[in-house]
Amino acid sequence: MTDDRSGQFYIDGGWCDPAGDALRIAVIDPATETQIGTIAAGSAADVDRAVAAALRAFDRWSISPVAERIALLERIAALMERRAEAFAQAIALEMGAAIGFARASQVPFAIAHVRAQIDVLRGYRFERPDTGFTLVKEAIGVCALITPWNWPLYQITAKVAPAIAAGCPVVLKPSEMSPYSALLFAEVVHDAGLPAGVFNLVNGSGEAVGAALSAHPDVAMISITGSTRAGVLVAQAAAVSVKRVVQELGGKSPNLFLDDADFATAIPRGVMAGMRNVGQSCSAPTRLLVPAARLDEVEALAAQAASEWRVGAPTDEATTMGPIANAAQYARVQAMIEAGLAEGARLICGGPGRPADLNRGYYVRPTIFSGVTRDMRIAREEIFGPVLCIMPYADDADAVTLANDTVYGLGAHVQSGDAARAQAVARRIRSGQVHINYPAWTAHAPFGGYKQSGNGREYGVHGFEEYLETKAILA
Repeated sequence: MTDDRSGQFYIDGGWCDPAGDALRIAVIDPATETQIGTIAAGSAADVDRAVAAALRAFDRWSISPVAERIALLERIAALMERRAEAFAQAIALEMGAAIGFARASQVPFAIAHVRAQIDVLRGYRFERPDTGFTLVKEAIGVCALITPWNWPLYQITAKVAPAIAAGCPVVLKPSEMSPYSALLFAEVVHDAGLPAGVFNLVNGSGEAVGAALSAHPDVAMISITGSTRAGVLVAQAAAVSVKRVVQELGGKSPNLFLDDADFATAIPRGVMAGMRNVGQSCSAPTRLLVPAARLDEVEALAAQAASEWRVGAPTDEATTMGPIANAAQYARVQAMIEAGLAEGARLICGGPGRPADLNRGYYVRPTIFSGVTRDMRIAREEIFGPVLCIMPYADDADAVTLANDTVYGLGAHVQSGDAARAQAVARRIRSGQVHINYPAWTAHAPFGGYKQSGNGREYGVHGFEEYLETKAILA
C-alpha cells in the first residue's frame, strides 16, 4: 500500500520530501475506526514548488502533438486496468467501499474517464475557420485540482484526464481522508512516462494546500469537487487573481415517479440508486417523489429493497454496503436521522445507530423516511448517507414544483412508462442531468449543476473544454 510514498509528494516528475518539517495526517480505516497510516501534510511552500514545476512544463506541453497526448492517456488507461485490483483494495481500505462495488464501479468508471478523453482528442478540432476569423482553442494554463473522498479515483481521472488532454499541467490535491488511491495513480502517471511537471501531487488539508492553490497567482484555473461550503471558499480565494473556477458541489436530487411508471421495478432500483456508495454521492437521488395515492405501495416496495442491502466489512465479498467513509460524516448522518425523527417524519426502516451485529466502524442502517414534507431538514439538506425521503405529490405540476424546491440542481431522475411524458417533465426540472428510467451511465454526458450545485461541467467534450481558452484570430 504505497507506504513508502505516504510521506512524499510527486513534483516535477519524481517523488520528493516536503519542503520543511511537515506535520502528518492520520489515515483512518472506517471499518475499524483505527489508524492505518499517515500522510505528509503539505504547505504553501510545497504548493509553490509544484506550481513552478507545472508552469515550466506548460510551454512545451500546451503545444505537444495530439498524438503524443493520446498515446500517454492510452498508457495511463492500460496501466490502470492492469492495476485495477490494487486500486479497488486501496479504495475499500481508505473510504470503506464494498470491494465488489469498488471493482465494479469505482475503478472501471475512473478508467472510463481516461478513455472518454482519448475519444474526445481523436475528433477535436483546436482550430476552426469561421466567417472573417479563425477560432483557436488553447490550453488555459496551470490547473489546480481538488478532489473528494467519496469517489476518490473517479474524481481524479474526471479532472486530470481532460486537463492533460487539453495541454494543461496540473497540481492535484486529493482528499487527505482517502489518499492511497491518489498515490497509486501518481505511480501510474510516472510509469506511463508523462513529462516532468505535467502532473504534480501535493497531499494536505484544504485549509493549507487547498487555500494556497486557490489563491496562487500562477494557477490559471481551479476545479473542485466537494461541499458547497468548500466551493464558496475556493471561489472567494480565487477571485483575487481572477482565475477560472469550476465547481461540482452539493445536491439533493429528486427521483420523480410518474403514476404510469412500473413501480415494482422502479422503486427498488430507486432505492439502489440512492443508497449505492453508502449514499455518498453528490447526485444520489435521495428524494423519492411519488403519487400520494400510491404511498402505501411505495413504502412496502422501498422497505423490502432496503432490507436486501448487506451491511458489513468492505473486504467481505458478500458485503454490498460498507461503512460511512469517516467519523465526521458518520456523525452528520446520525444527526440527520435524529432530525428526521424529531420533525415527525415516519420511519419505515433503519434508524439511528449501527446495524445490530456491528459494534464498531462507521456503519449506518439503510434508512427510509416517509411522509416527509418540504420544510423538514431531511428534505432540504444534503445528508450524504443511505437515508432516503419519500415525499408524496398531488399531480404532475406539484411533482415538478417539489423536484425544483431545492437550492441544488445537480441530478434528477424521472420514471415513466410514457417516453414523451417523461421527456416533457425532464425539461421542466432545473438540474444539470436528468436520467429517465435508469439509463446506462456514460463518461461523455456533461455533468454539473444548476444553482448551488456549482458552475461549469465535467466529463466528455464539455469537461475537456473547461480547460481551454478561446481565441479569435482576425486577418
